[in-house]
Amino acid sequence: MVEENKKKTAKQRPPRRSWLRRFGSVVKWMFILGILGILFAGGAVAGYVTSIVKDDPVRTEELIQQEVSQNAITGFAYFSDGQPIGQLRTEEDRRLIEFNDIPQLVIDAVLAIEDNNFYNHKGVDFNGTLRAVKQRLLNESVQTGGSTLTQQLARRVFLNLDRTEDRKVKEILLSLRLERFLSKQEILTAYLNKVPFGNGSNGYNVFGIKAAAKGIFGLDDLEKLNVAQAAYLAGLPQLPSKYSAFSGVGEFNETAFGRAMDRQRLVLRRMLEENKITTSQYDEALLFDIKGSLAPHTKKAYATFPYLMLETERKAAEIMLTLNEDNTSAASGSAATATTTTTDNTQLLEEARQQLMTGGYRVYTTIDKKVYSAMHSISEDSDNFTKDSKARGKEQTAGIMINNKTGAILGMIEGRDFNIEQMNYATQMVRQPGSTMKPIAAYLPALDAGLIQPAGILDDAPIIMKDGGKGFHIPKNANNRYQGLVTARYALNKSLNLPALKLFNDKVGIENAWTFSKKLGITTIQDDDYNAQTGVIGGLRYGVSVEELTNAYSSIGNQGAFNDAYMIEKIVDSQGKIIYQHKVNPEQVFSKQTAYLMTDMLRTVITDGTASTVKSKYEHFKEVPIVGKTGSTQNYGDVWFMGYTPDVTLGMWVGYKEQINTLQGDTQKRQAQTLWTKVMNTVIDKRPELFVTKEFPKPEGIVKATVSAYSGKKPSDLTDRFTTDLFNAKFVPSESDDGISKAKYITYNGVNYLPLEGTPEDFLKEKIVVKREKPIQSLVKELLAAFPAMKEHESLSYYMPEDAKTDFPTEVDPRVDDGNAPSAPGEVMVSYSTGKAVVTFTPSGSSDVAGYRLYRSLNGGSFQKQAVLSAGESTVFKPGTPASANATFYVAAVDVAGHETASGSVAGTQPTPEPTLPPEEVPGSDGTEPTPEPGIIPESSDDPGMIIVQPPGGNEATPSGSSNGAGGNTGATTP
Repeated sequence: MVEENKKKTAKQRPPRRSWLRRFGSVVKWMFILGILGILFAGGAVAGYVTSIVKDDPVRTEELIQQEVSQNAITGFAYFSDGQPIGQLRTEEDRRLIEFNDIPQLVIDAVLAIEDNNFYNHKGVDFNGTLRAVKQRLLNESVQTGGSTLTQQLARRVFLNLDRTEDRKVKEILLSLRLERFLSKQEILTAYLNKVPFGNGSNGYNVFGIKAAAKGIFGLDDLEKLNVAQAAYLAGLPQLPSKYSAFSGVGEFNETAFGRAMDRQRLVLRRMLEENKITTSQYDEALLFDIKGSLAPHTKKAYATFPYLMLETERKAAEIMLTLNEDNTSAASGSAATATTTTTDNTQLLEEARQQLMTGGYRVYTTIDKKVYSAMHSISEDSDNFTKDSKARGKEQTAGIMINNKTGAILGMIEGRDFNIEQMNYATQMVRQPGSTMKPIAAYLPALDAGLIQPAGILDDAPIIMKDGGKGFHIPKNANNRYQGLVTARYALNKSLNLPALKLFNDKVGIENAWTFSKKLGITTIQDDDYNAQTGVIGGLRYGVSVEELTNAYSSIGNQGAFNDAYMIEKIVDSQGKIIYQHKVNPEQVFSKQTAYLMTDMLRTVITDGTASTVKSKYEHFKEVPIVGKTGSTQNYGDVWFMGYTPDVTLGMWVGYKEQINTLQGDTQKRQAQTLWTKVMNTVIDKRPELFVTKEFPKPEGIVKATVSAYSGKKPSDLTDRFTTDLFNAKFVPSESDDGISKAKYITYNGVNYLPLEGTPEDFLKEKIVVKREKPIQSLVKELLAAFPAMKEHESLSYYMPEDAKTDFPTEVDPRVDDGNAPSAPGEVMVSYSTGKAVVTFTPSGSSDVAGYRLYRSLNGGSFQKQAVLSAGESTVFKPGTPASANATFYVAAVDVAGHETASGSVAGTQPTPEPTLPPEEVPGSDGTEPTPEPGIIPESSDDPGMIIVQPPGGNEATPSGSSNGAGGNTGATTP
């Protein structure tokens, strides 16, 4: 049994394995475990890579081609003659170049330092990567990047520039994909167009090899780069901020330049090692004076022409927006609809601006460099301005010059100091226009409709307006006078407010006036302005811009044809294609005859009117004729002068940033005229070829005629005052003078009335009187009714026109006889002035006094009446009695019924007054000056009622030598 068990046990024991078999088994399991480890590691790596790139899109060939070829390109602006203003606003300077235009020298330099195995790898250079890792681990002094040019391009186009491991993985995968779809030439070209090279000599960040050559060495042609310069540029992209020899404002940085030179020497050594240059070329490059070849420091365009560059950008962006909208409409097959909100429009405008900034567009402006510089030579000279005020700030100015024929803006003054105020005062500021609006909204539409002509008569008398509340407002003239009936020419010459207000409100009408103004480019009219009765003298909701007001005046210089002012002549894209070209499209808004008459009226504003400063300081009357209009706002918060020649129009504004800060003193109040004249004198000297037209062209249909100075109509047999002026032949008056009549009247408080029955004849006047549209009696009633509702007002006499005494009576004398003799005047006194007697007295206290009589006795003889004065006229008689005469005087008060009461005192030898026979009449006994005889010119040409006293000599008669405010000097020539 035991034996059997032993045998069984011996049979079950396995045979003993050899060591070789055991080793093989170990190797087998190690291999299996290795495979499993590799699979696990690969899976882990794949999972890690997948987790990194899971959110990255799979970029198609089309997308890669599109993104790589897309480049931000620097745009430029140019003056009208093609001279560069500068590059459009950006901190970058980018200029594209094609592969065929890249010299082999530049390619060799770049590849030698950045990717010497570029043509052999498929996007990733593993040897280069390992070398870079070794250099970093061993902290070697010379370290090269492990990234190929393809990787750098992928990083710059598709990834951010953060140094992370995740980014490196994405970069490698993208590089492999780029190499599948792009040729080596395409990759190299894209790299050299996109890589940064630091700052140029003007401070801009330069991107791309072409911009680098221009910005750093001032070279437009890469073929002009030598070995030293090419190596210098090739070394910059690794650390452009560290190696940039220029700062952000273009200042030289010696330290950074030293680092760049160390880098350059490394590039040269690598080029030598790669056999891209010979030893002699290497040695020559080391000796080359790089510093001496750097481009000279220049200011950015936004430092040299900051206002102009911003305005170019703004106007060009608006054009780009319009082009984009037109393209969108064309693509959709329908017209653009106005459904975008203000926010949407602002966003679209910003997108258009960015497109302009980065699209490589070239913007050609209408700005004449000499004109612009001449204008700024005036605005930048502090001697031309009032000293800065702590309270008010800096006196500001704005001006704009426009070509009448085309509307092209030739130059502008946008402000005095861009560092203080960036707003363009010439195009963006809106201010009240004052009297410069009168020609645009009153005289031009009235002339064109035949409602007025230069010799037409307007009444400079008060009008009563509601002040917005329950009260009233009575506009005044700047001279604090109401001058009565005056010609339209005189009213404009002296910039009288009331005639303009009456044209605006009554003859033309506010709605028609604003419709007309809008046709001349005034876009700032608001709905509220249609209720603004004083809008024509500056009472607008907001006002107007210097550009738009100047533009409106230029239409007069262009014979009534309006061209919308423009500053952008054309825009050219990066391929040289003209995508926008301005087209001049004049619109005949008013007739040539109207333009000529308005021009001639504005001529006498300078020769005989408010523009005396221009008249005295303008230097080119003989060569270049000028006309113009002054303007100011309340308390001189703004002053304007709008003037033009046959070729150009120049508008000038002066004021402070805040309108509440007013201009003070005569110098500041005339500052717009002064600056306008200085600018014109300078521009004519610098650019005389702009002023080729020597006179304003006179169209057919302009005639000269003599008309009544009372009504502006044909003289009648009664007419004794005349004015001769120019007319549109269509509107020469055919009706006879109905503005005067012969009447017997009495004057009371400066107003003419029909006399009461029984009023003494010696207080009545029988003369030719004026029949005005609104009789003075009606005006007095309106004034007296308005006074109680006014917070403050002047006395009634203040509002009486200076020719009120000549008014035709329409109402009966309001005084009523009280049945008693009037109380006596008192304190009769006589004095002598220049040897002639002057008799004064105190008036009677009775309310029904018609006037006063002066009686005189010579050498104790009987008293005789010498003169009369109407009540309210004066308390002084000037009988002209010499001091040598032995004369005594007394004064009697006379009421409307003829009752007379003598004064209780007698001046002189004091004999007792005796009853006298009816007094003998003497010339001038009514106390008034005699009416001038025909042919006699009044002594005071300032009196608007005394226009021209001259017998009519036919429609072609012109008053000889007349130069008063009546416009009778229309035959004169500009000084």
